[in-house]
Amino acid sequence: MNTPAIREQFPILHRNSQSGMPLIYLDSAATSQKPNVVIDAMQAYYRHHNANIHRGIHTLAEEATSLYESARETSAQFIGASSPDEIIFTRNTTEALNLVAQAWGGKHLNAGDLVILTEMAHHANLVPWQMLAERKSLRLEFIPFDEQGTLDLAEYARLLEQSPKVVSFTHISNVLGTHNPAEHIIAQAKSVGAVTVLDAAQSVAQLPINVQALGVDFMAFSAHKMCGPTGIGVLYGKAERLAETPPLLGGGGMIRRVRLRSFETADVPARFEAGTPAIAEAIGMAAAMRFLAQIGMEEIHQHEQALVRYAWEKLSEVPSLRLLGPAADSRGGLATFIMEEIHAHDLAQELDRFGIAVRAGHHCTMPLHNKLGIAASVRASFYLYNTFEEIDHLVLALFKAREWLG
Repeated sequence: MNTPAIREQFPILHRNSQSGMPLIYLDSAATSQKPNVVIDAMQAYYRHHNANIHRGIHTLAEEATSLYESARETSAQFIGASSPDEIIFTRNTTEALNLVAQAWGGKHLNAGDLVILTEMAHHANLVPWQMLAERKSLRLEFIPFDEQGTLDLAEYARLLEQSPKVVSFTHISNVLGTHNPAEHIIAQAKSVGAVTVLDAAQSVAQLPINVQALGVDFMAFSAHKMCGPTGIGVLYGKAERLAETPPLLGGGGMIRRVRLRSFETADVPARFEAGTPAIAEAIGMAAAMRFLAQIGMEEIHQHEQALVRYAWEKLSEVPSLRLLGPAADSRGGLATFIMEEIHAHDLAQELDRFGIAVRAGHHCTMPLHNKLGIAASVRASFYLYNTFEEIDHLVLALFKAREWLG
């Protein structure tokens, strides 16, 4: 990829950090930066087309509706869905997973039913199932991960013998970086009749994904991790799964007919999009998808893989630094680590003095950190705009931080 040309399209990458150092942004797993085309698309909507959608018959309303529904079509194409009607706009990955658990699971799961999750689950794919389990007396079991940070598929096979109703897992761990074998996990779940749910918050930004090839029932992701705006995400659902799912929210936009004591829901996807949606954000997300598709998702993936292999090699040279998760060839575009005798927050704050933005904490994976026996970790995550020179600066700053703080 022509990384210098790509970087020119991200205005924030040309500013300095608060310390006065040039910004080195290594926190894209938390949220990515936004290119001009996304910013411009959202501004154009507000400047020229701002109106509410679907119910107005004036020019602005028709233009806004067309842009919004075009964003749905772009989203379907981006992930290989068979129809735009399989795309539900949500606020984020978290809301999408809650919709599956509380709406689909609330209707179709009963006391004693088994839901299989993983020990590396983000809280967004853990807490909603815990809430439902408490409400409906479900069983939760977990696929463990081993010392290399990979899922124990032998244990998964044993859990499948218990006839689970749902298997819900992350495609790429936001901490360990583990690239889980989604095709295998989904195929095995389908063989015992389980419904599959994929947390693709990290992977959709990094990999070319085709939901029909995966065979997954539900998949959730957010725009803000893939160069799009905050405040909007996507729930993909197979048509037959969405048809059997009741709405989660009630109000305007999700109804066909309302009487004083009853109502009829609208068809999918409107059934799940109550109230005024994030119109400008949907338009911005579509612009981000077109931007990424023009570069090429496979090219982006290869660039990230080259960065993470280089980072893994260089970070391994830092004394007392321990990298978490599998080797570089089996992971997504991030490197998470701890440094002996230096708290993750102190280390991240020291890196910020060098203009380097990383994430420190438990990264919404407390059970994962508890299993590893650590309270927090530091995560450096890479994206299409990052360079090998930025990794060199990170490693140099870690050597200096260790000298000053160690």
